[in-house]
Amino acid sequence: MFPELTRDDVFRIETNRLWLRWACINDAEAIQRMMSVKHVAEMTATWPYPLLDGEVERRIFEMRKFNSLGNGLQLVMTLKGEPDEVIGLVGGSFNLAQTFNIGYALDADYHGQGYATESVQALMDAVFTLSDASQTTAHVRIFNESSCRVLVKSGFTQEGSGIQDMPARGGKTLSDKYVLTRSRWNTLKGWKEPVVEALVIDIGINALDAGVLAEQRLTTNNMHL
Repeated sequence: MFPELTRDDVFRIETNRLWLRWACINDAEAIQRMMSVKHVAEMTATWPYPLLDGEVERRIFEMRKFNSLGNGLQLVMTLKGEPDEVIGLVGGSFNLAQTFNIGYALDADYHGQGYATESVQALMDAVFTLSDASQTTAHVRIFNESSCRVLVKSGFTQEGSGIQDMPARGGKTLSDKYVLTRSRWNTLKGWKEPVVEALVIDIGINALDAGVLAEQRLTTNNMHL
């Protein structure tokens, strides 16, 4: 479970280039456009293709409800210079074993620029800082090589392949399983506890490559959602 800190829609995560924040109804058009691209939707487990009328609005409502309960985090990605324009989705939920399961999607126009990796690394810092999760898992369709690279760059290791439930893809689908444990994350980060000042997590994304967390702190920001 996440603490009260994440259960208000002022919560957001800052990276070098991005804001990760709660979705709002004004994001519906951008999410609709992004998830209406067949090859983007078909790499996800739960987004149908094509989208039905009202589906995006319904999901935004569910994402906000989900976040408010603390059972996980479902966030949108925006560029810092364009905080109202959604370019992707990233989030996940806890299971009964305190494993966090992650998923993400990125607008096709922004592929190949490192945004998915930046978002996943930032979310992992939030998960292991703000919850008691012992590990994070991700399931990737076996031919989704770009998503596999995102996870490897974020510290995940592959732990075999198998059949995974992907309801929007017609049921059970062959996928690769990736895992990032808390102990491995600690090793990669050279972790020390952050100083809590307010409601924004400011994360040095390049820390994973350097093997040291350059900076972890919570800062204030008055940007309107």
